[in-house]
Amino acid sequence: MPGPATGPLMLIHGAWLTARSWENFTAYFKEHGYTVSAPEWPRKHGDVEAIRGESTEVAGLGLDEIVEHYETLVNELGTEPILIGHSFGGLVVEILLDRGLGRAGVAMSPAPPRGILALPFSTLQASAPALGHPRTRNGTVSLSLEEFAFAFTNTFSPKDAATAYKRYAVPETGRIFFEAGLANLHLHPATRVLFENPSRAPLLIVGADEDNTVPAKLARKQYEKYKTSPALTDYLEFPGRPHLMMAADGWREIAAAIDGWLGNVLRRSA
Repeated sequence: MPGPATGPLMLIHGAWLTARSWENFTAYFKEHGYTVSAPEWPRKHGDVEAIRGESTEVAGLGLDEIVEHYETLVNELGTEPILIGHSFGGLVVEILLDRGLGRAGVAMSPAPPRGILALPFSTLQASAPALGHPRTRNGTVSLSLEEFAFAFTNTFSPKDAATAYKRYAVPETGRIFFEAGLANLHLHPATRVLFENPSRAPLLIVGADEDNTVPAKLARKQYEKYKTSPALTDYLEFPGRPHLMMAADGWREIAAAIDGWLGNVLRRSA
């Protein structure tokens, strides 16, 4: 049955993925009364197979362009949407909320904004295909099956990991990884948010305790940084989940928990 938080809901995918990665969540939230959109990042056109064939289009794509793309889409809706993002999409949600957009936001294993100083080794390892090769800064980078399995599907069986790789993985712009990795060396980086912003909408950060790319402790660090703000921030963590949690076993439990949080938060603010 539709709940109090129904209305427009925008899903923002992460790096090395497309909107197809949201197929389970799209179906779930539509079934629960939301009007769901899952727009692709700018310069990503067509399905996974088409993007693999035209990977040079995303060369040089930076976070500012991605955020501005979604800011335009949000403003075109006319009604403030709920925003749910994964990985770099989670960071995009945090930035959009900081700009005063969205009724509420959910950041699932979000890439860290500026101000998170110590990155876990597994995060650096997951990003190494991009950060380990300076030429990718203005180019693109693809993941091998083994690299994708480590970063996204480490809890999957080898067969299921290979299936997920074929279904979801695409080449990615290298620029965003350098922007995130070097953010703390710049005064006004693309990844900057005002953690203490008192006027932003409610934010839920979701961690996955088997995530190699954004380990749960990194998601928790972001939650702790937001404690400086009087704006509502909550944290949920799910055991046994990898980075690609919305396509892994138990994804429905996560979707239901997010749906429940949205209902509680937006019912109070209605």
